[in-house]
Amino acid sequence: MSNRLRWAVVAAAVTTLVVAACGEGDDSSSSAGPAAAATTSCASKGELTMWERSGGNKAMVDMLVEAWNTKNPDCKIKLTYIPHTEMVGKIAQGIATGQVPDLMGMDLIYAPQFEKAKQLVDLTGRIKDWPELKTASKGHMTVATFEEKLYGVPLYADVSALFYNKDLFARAGLDPDKPPTSLAELRAYADKISALGGDVKGYYLPGNCAGCNIFTVGPLMWASGAKIEAAGPGDEPLVGDGVKQVLQFTRDMVKSGNVPGGARTENGETFHLQFGSGKVGMMGTGNFNISLAREQNPSMKFGIALLPGMSAGSSASFIGGDLVVIPKGSKRVDDAVNVMKFLLSDEVQVEVYAKALNLTTRGDMVDNKYFKAEPLVQDVAKALTVGRTPYTLTFFEQINSPQGPWLKMLQRAYYTDDNLDTVIADAKKAMKTVANGG
Repeated sequence: MSNRLRWAVVAAAVTTLVVAACGEGDDSSSSAGPAAAATTSCASKGELTMWERSGGNKAMVDMLVEAWNTKNPDCKIKLTYIPHTEMVGKIAQGIATGQVPDLMGMDLIYAPQFEKAKQLVDLTGRIKDWPELKTASKGHMTVATFEEKLYGVPLYADVSALFYNKDLFARAGLDPDKPPTSLAELRAYADKISALGGDVKGYYLPGNCAGCNIFTVGPLMWASGAKIEAAGPGDEPLVGDGVKQVLQFTRDMVKSGNVPGGARTENGETFHLQFGSGKVGMMGTGNFNISLAREQNPSMKFGIALLPGMSAGSSASFIGGDLVVIPKGSKRVDDAVNVMKFLLSDEVQVEVYAKALNLTTRGDMVDNKYFKAEPLVQDVAKALTVGRTPYTLTFFEQINSPQGPWLKMLQRAYYTDDNLDTVIADAKKAMKTVANGG
């Protein structure tokens, strides 16, 4: 089966499985008697199973699981990565058939869809009074909440920002301490970097990854005053001049040769490795790339700025990442809740998240010795002040599906000469149809 056809089938399967569960009652495991008081240790013995998507912050998740396993040798987590393009369908199918892990990481943007379908364990009675939640990432907790019920806690936080290679800036005659503050400046800087020649390019746009683009191109539209997704039935998507302005900007970047040719096939699997190659002058990526780029390219000097819009000084960011949730049917709810408590603990926030130069998922933990010694983390944290987390029950179908209208619109902008007004009109119609239940 072709990749395109397979994803049309997966998208349809996800919708069917989620909708099919909407009439079911609440998960009884959250109300079958008093819950055990949460700790950061095992509630019972035996291996715990956990699913997590590939293409996310794998290094961070691996560290968190290792930290839990070191502390809890009697109930170690067996972590399985599911290809990110298959994760939603895998979760939905597993819940429908009862073949679920004990806990799982879930791209936060999908949580409302599964919460509405009552396919996640309601944790309200177990966790609502935890003091750690008072300062937990607001973006995560917003999408972890449905009809005043809580279904998860942050696993890790990603914010999108503009990473730029100071070495290439210097070689191109640009000031390494002055990143672009508008899309016009970004284009001008990219032109100078690409002019260095060889396999050096000024900018990176992932050509076949819907999620990568909402994370990095979406903020360019938001910063330019646009609105992207339809929140629900009757809501209008793709509103504002910034939509067309950014599509024109991205088209011009591709046609001018500022984007590597190989980026056209980037589906997200190697997106996180592009900046550390040292061959890309600028790209939108996430805070996870600080430590990753240093591991890949220890001698490379780089900086971080906010993703700009059309007007100088305008900026935006996508607040993303994963939640840790418990699928309906899990037999180890107490242990899974204890893992959540562990992740939010002071020690893990500082000695695992912060030590690895990843954003803490609690705001009161950002004032720590590791961040104080690392200006780049402080720079990327500024994105939290201009960040957004879209909330819609049809995010997958509208935005993240490889066959969805968002990616189709971008690919037509990047790689064709189709009239942009027509391109936008077609995408708008498709998004409205999805949001209206069509």
